[in-house]
Amino acid sequence: MQPTILIGGATGATGSAAAKILLEKGFGVRALAHKEDGRSGQLKALGAEVFVADLLDFRAVRRAFDGIKRAYFVYPMRPGLVQATAHFAQAALEASAEFIVNMSQKTARSDAPSDSAQQHWLAERIFDRAGTPVAHLHPTAFCEWLLYMRKMIREGRYAVAFQPTGRFAPIAAEDQGAVIAAILADPTGHAGKTYPLTGPVELTPPEIAETVGNTLGKTVRYETITGEQWVLEVAGQDIPFLTQHIKAIAEMHRDGLMAGTSDFVERITGRAPMTLAEFVDKHRAVWL
Repeated sequence: MQPTILIGGATGATGSAAAKILLEKGFGVRALAHKEDGRSGQLKALGAEVFVADLLDFRAVRRAFDGIKRAYFVYPMRPGLVQATAHFAQAALEASAEFIVNMSQKTARSDAPSDSAQQHWLAERIFDRAGTPVAHLHPTAFCEWLLYMRKMIREGRYAVAFQPTGRFAPIAAEDQGAVIAAILADPTGHAGKTYPLTGPVELTPPEIAETVGNTLGKTVRYETITGEQWVLEVAGQDIPFLTQHIKAIAEMHRDGLMAGTSDFVERITGRAPMTLAEFVDKHRAVWL
């Protein structure tokens, strides 16, 4: 019998990808979701057990861990990460869980100007001290940001808060999901590790705009806008926590703190991560 694995954020981009792979491999999956909707229904149809809970509700998180030995933790871009981490870590300890995969971010560091990035660094320290073996994932910027920016890309614009010379290697959520699933399927050798996860190619913002445009067969021009403008355009409203994060990581991007590539996706999963062009081509209907 394969163990049942708890997948946090199971209706999100990385959690759903990991859940589907684990189900295909014959593992039981308890899909932790904030609510029941079409996305959770899809996982249920594939054989997952859907468990509705708020990570800020410790009693619910405890119940979610009943019979669980391996788990994936991820928290959305909003306040509450450190508290949710404490809940998850304590519930895992009480359940005598044997492994946790924690989704952090490449910019997580003690002196990060981003509140979100600094809280991710604090969350890592909680997991490190909580007693359950853990592996931390440090992805750079997601390719999925382009999906959130679909309206402006349809208009021929790639407008971001990043300056033109900084670089990062965008990574797709499904490649991260494959890493998560591989580690949870066999945690041997992963305890205490931190894995920087990137796509295969570093790009500047103008190069990202050019790649998107060339793949879609249209002109997409790079523009620099403020963090406030980006959040208003993408989210349609002011979200102070997200705005603060975008403004701060724009500084880190400018200073080279989001740069670099790694081969951990291929080493852990046995497959190379998607290029940005491959991601855009796969989802091209979104921008047409």
